[in-house]
Amino acid sequence: MVEILQRYGDYYEAEVKLIKAFPYLEKTSNKKHATNAYTFMAFNYYYTYNNEKALFYHKKALKNAVSTFRKSRIISEIAFIYMQQGKYQEAVDLLEPIARLKIEDKITPSNTDILRSSKLYNLGLSYFYLGNHKKEALDCFNESLEIGLTLNNEYELIGNYYAFYQYYKKYNNPILKKINAEKAYICAKKARSTTNEINMLAALIEADDAENSKKHSRIYFRMVDSLTISRKKAKNQFADIIYNSKKDKEENLELKNQKAENELQFQRQKNRSYILYVVISISAFVLIFLTLYITHKAKKEKNDAVFKSEMRISDKLQNELTKDIHQILEFTKSNELEDLGNKEKFLSNLNDIYSKTRNISRENSIIHTDHNYGKNLKEMISSYTTSNLNIIINGLNTFSWYKINRAKKITVFRVLQEILDQMKTLNNPSLASITFKKNEKNIFITYTDNGTKVNEEHAILEKRLQNVENRIETIKGTFNFDTNSESGFKISFKFPI
Repeated sequence: MVEILQRYGDYYEAEVKLIKAFPYLEKTSNKKHATNAYTFMAFNYYYTYNNEKALFYHKKALKNAVSTFRKSRIISEIAFIYMQQGKYQEAVDLLEPIARLKIEDKITPSNTDILRSSKLYNLGLSYFYLGNHKKEALDCFNESLEIGLTLNNEYELIGNYYAFYQYYKKYNNPILKKINAEKAYICAKKARSTTNEINMLAALIEADDAENSKKHSRIYFRMVDSLTISRKKAKNQFADIIYNSKKDKEENLELKNQKAENELQFQRQKNRSYILYVVISISAFVLIFLTLYITHKAKKEKNDAVFKSEMRISDKLQNELTKDIHQILEFTKSNELEDLGNKEKFLSNLNDIYSKTRNISRENSIIHTDHNYGKNLKEMISSYTTSNLNIIINGLNTFSWYKINRAKKITVFRVLQEILDQMKTLNNPSLASITFKKNEKNIFITYTDNGTKVNEEHAILEKRLQNVENRIETIKGTFNFDTNSESGFKISFKFPI
């Protein structure tokens, strides 16, 4: 049951099942049950990003393992956790002695090749992240994939193709990077592994061209929302089952007591009423608590998904920066910098790299959404003020941001950041104004400036602001811009509180 729940991403329910199983482990001398339980608990903590506890339960499983096959399998999982912690040399030291050994599973022979493929995959990743092992990493990935293709198991192939995607991303082969990202995504879909499908879709967004990435992004956000909702429904159903089970037991007990003790019917009627009242009160309290807990957890998961997607998309800019640096190095090798024209071009390229570096730093920086959010937002806007540009901020402190949803605050921060970047580049205004207003249902934000250049670049601006519009749509907001305003240029957007 836990394996099925983990496959479909319901880690909360998986942990509930495991905790119910743990008390029975002490009542059996068969150690394989303890090994299985601790291994699945380790997987659960890994999937929920708690590597320290995952490592703790893998080591408990290793102590209970009896067969050589099971021990080698757990060692491979421990090495994988070391990789997540950045301990790549420790992972290599564990895997090198066993990676190419064909250790047989005598109980389930089909698992023999699955484990061998997994060990080679983990060793390849360890070499890959350790660095200076380009050939060794590729050899391990190829061997692992060759075995994986014979298994007829789409779930196992997800990791193989994702490893190649990471490899070709690092060594700058855009074509093979995209091909392997697509293969990983297709395998995740066929395996019906929702969590992996979302993760592989994120890789495909980074690997594909801009037009396709936009389409993939819509699917990505829709799947994240759908997964959050489905988990919430599953948890609510689980709570409802608990309530109904208790109620059924109480009703059966009442019927038996009524039949066995007719002479005390009146007294027992009072007792039953009292007991029923207590049970209903406790059940109602538990139901309310579970509902609040599940709602809070679902919101947190959604907010985390939004934040992580922000960080992944920035990788594309970093790749572009690497390309720019390479080009300027080639320019310095092939041109004489003492020449005035070459020198000016060189300084212009350096300035472009500096601008991109500053933008990447802004986009990847952590956005604090606590009680200092308004102050941080004001500082970000003010950072765009120069000797040639004055920015006026109105209404930012007229209401509290504290109770606004975290994802919405991050979106507002990124949207304003991107608008200021685009308008500073395209419109070159001398005066700009940002106004914040709030009513009972919505927050309204308006940007205006006195630039006129943007009227000539309307098509370019509309394309660049598409990303801004997409961000606003993710928080169910609306976006408008007016290039024909009499006083200059105007952008406005609103979103529900």
